[in-house]
Amino acid sequence: MTRSTARGVRAVAALLVAGVVAGCSADDSRVEPGHEHVGAGLVSMAVGDGTSPTEVGYSLDGVQVRESASGARELRFRIDYEGAPVTDFLEEQTKRLHLYVVDDRLEVFRHLHPTMADDGTWSVPLDVPDAGAYRVVAELVAVDDGGNGDHVVLGKEVSLPPGDPGDTVAGDDVVRVTVGQAPAVGPDGRLTLLVRDAAGRAVTLGTWLDAYGHVTGFDTATGAIAHLHPLDAPEVTEDGTALTFHTDIEQPGDYRLFVQVRVDGFLHTVPVDLSVRPPA
Repeated sequence: MTRSTARGVRAVAALLVAGVVAGCSADDSRVEPGHEHVGAGLVSMAVGDGTSPTEVGYSLDGVQVRESASGARELRFRIDYEGAPVTDFLEEQTKRLHLYVVDDRLEVFRHLHPTMADDGTWSVPLDVPDAGAYRVVAELVAVDDGGNGDHVVLGKEVSLPPGDPGDTVAGDDVVRVTVGQAPAVGPDGRLTLLVRDAAGRAVTLGTWLDAYGHVTGFDTATGAIAHLHPLDAPEVTEDGTALTFHTDIEQPGDYRLFVQVRVDGFLHTVPVDLSVRPPA
């Protein structure tokens, strides 16, 4: 199967589908099976939910943690297509690859941007608080034979050594995020998040990776991942600064969201629990 063929058989596998990336309209995400990138071709909606290391011929291979030349630990891996390393990627949210690392309790979260060597080996410094089971999830848009983008999400369980015992995302003393509106089950749901400072006041959000906010969500039962971006610019309300996301949730359940926003020049990562219930 060629990479062009793989692109032709893709399907949206995540429970929550990204509403829109910066520069795309809300309507585009519902009408077209993908979206355009400046200077690039059509990019598909993602195939895979991060629970499998292989999707439509792509695989997350060679995952290992070792010491770098400086003595720091680094994570190394490759993205292969039918056994051969892939080295040609389109940028998605200003990066050629987004890497997420979570523990099995969804208490530790990392959103990283590795660098790739000429041979297709990716590497990134990685430190986690406790030794144990973690899942490494790679989100990428590989250039296919027609110059378009195969948008794939791959995940693999790994055992990691301990690092900084205090480095988790248990909370944030500066920024607080709550659910203003939980989405309904179905293809046209809306999730609203409210961002406030420690005193409960609305905040002014800056951009990070060309977006006013990033939400990386995980189904607490299955571990399925979703990467969401706001539909529109933030809206300042009396309840806080509101960010709205389009969702496509097939089944009710509980989710752990890791919300990343920039406030006063600093990036904050805040965990938020979300329950999606069946229609009344």
